[in-house]
Amino acid sequence: MNKKQQTLLKVLLCLFALNSISFYLYFSSHSAAHHRPHLPEKTNQNPSKGSPTLLQKSWPILPSYLPWLSQTSKVRHRSCEAYFGNGFTRVLEIIPPKVAARSGGGWFRCHYSGTLGSSVCEGGKIRMNPGKIRMSRGGERLKDVVGRGEEEELPAFEEGAFQLDGGVGKKQRRLVTEEFLDRYVPAGDILRHAMRELIRSIEIADEKDFDCEEWVEEPTLLVTRFEYANMFHTVTDWYSAYVSSRVTGLPNRPLLVFVDGHCETQLEETWRAMFSGLRYAKNFSGSVCFRHVVIAPLGYETPLFKGLTEEIDCHGAPALDLWRNPDDKKTARLSEFGEMIRASFGFPVNRHRAEKPLLGHNILFVRREDYLAHPRHGGKVESRLSNEQEVFDSLQKWLSNHFECKVNLINGLFAHMSMKEQVRAIQDASVIIGAHGAGLTHMVSALPKTVILEIISSVFRRPHFQLIAQWKGLEYHAINLEGSFAEPAVVIDRLNNIMKSLGC
Repeated sequence: MNKKQQTLLKVLLCLFALNSISFYLYFSSHSAAHHRPHLPEKTNQNPSKGSPTLLQKSWPILPSYLPWLSQTSKVRHRSCEAYFGNGFTRVLEIIPPKVAARSGGGWFRCHYSGTLGSSVCEGGKIRMNPGKIRMSRGGERLKDVVGRGEEEELPAFEEGAFQLDGGVGKKQRRLVTEEFLDRYVPAGDILRHAMRELIRSIEIADEKDFDCEEWVEEPTLLVTRFEYANMFHTVTDWYSAYVSSRVTGLPNRPLLVFVDGHCETQLEETWRAMFSGLRYAKNFSGSVCFRHVVIAPLGYETPLFKGLTEEIDCHGAPALDLWRNPDDKKTARLSEFGEMIRASFGFPVNRHRAEKPLLGHNILFVRREDYLAHPRHGGKVESRLSNEQEVFDSLQKWLSNHFECKVNLINGLFAHMSMKEQVRAIQDASVIIGAHGAGLTHMVSALPKTVILEIISSVFRRPHFQLIAQWKGLEYHAINLEGSFAEPAVVIDRLNNIMKSLGC
């Protein structure tokens, strides 16, 4: 056997070992999920009307997956796992499942994170009365609601909007106190904390008053979105929904209910891909009862947003390295999340960046272009790079005759691409370049060893994408402008150095 064959054999054996460990981590942790705190069995109560049982999507096998439930007692305060993984280690039993099992009523608990200062709450036998939630219907076509105010789209809960079955002989009262909310679901700097208000609205009702026109048997995630048409803020919502599902040990991907009245957007495509189904709260025709409901924190409460105002000193690392040598300063959770997005669209997640791709290196230029984003938007996108087209044209001309290896410049007009096409473009890119803007948040789905080059105007010096690159372990470069004009020669020089580092 010659040296080349020996090297190839070693690589194959390493890949086999890596995949074997990934399978072990995935199945061992999912087996542990079935040993989560006891939930009461379904009662013999016959609902007047039942939702058809939906086929829930299973969780995909992800190379960067690490267990969520088995190590919670060992998670240190303000560690990377506490920020990005399961730092929700304090379980607060409001109505314990064992008590609910004896009474035949519902149960409720919250998982509190002292690091993030927020809670993931869940409960069983909870009724939602959409007629007592004041907000627009939601899910309409954008062109049909142009000009609608944001206040109309955000929920306001009347008494009885949400109720929990208290069993027989229970006097109606609120589920939690103001003191509980202040301690475990604090509003902080959030002016309108919709999920806090939702939890405040939950009342315990006597079984005889707990009438349901429809039952949803599958675990369901309640989500309220702010800045729902913005890619960065939507990624924070996706992350909160994903973490909430994992923290509560859901065996399959849950259904979603949007407790807001926003119209539909292009971003819904990813929501539907990641989870098992989607409905808007006001789209239910009457009272609906959930066998198991999970209330996700707001996107503002995730580390992706909190990292903009507080230091989160974490760096991305391979999951296998962290499995062997845990490190409080490193995380693989954003890589796991990015793989979840790619897998949801059916893309392979075991791909690794080849040193010299057969079809050449893709340089993805993420463009900012005009489009109508939401009912209050005028259709004009604020320019962050005043000569963007000139820079793109210069790169195209330069790349056509400057490299021995094949290099493709991809025109990332994301506003006119489906979400699946956008994710495909991100995973196929060796280099992602663009002006500071929400579209760069897509780098959460980038493959390892992808290089980021951000062009930053003097007006938008914010750390969003430098931090995401750091937390994912991606190589990051920035060109800081004095205004909003970039000299094409400067961009070409920086990109030339990056391509040399890739072997071109």
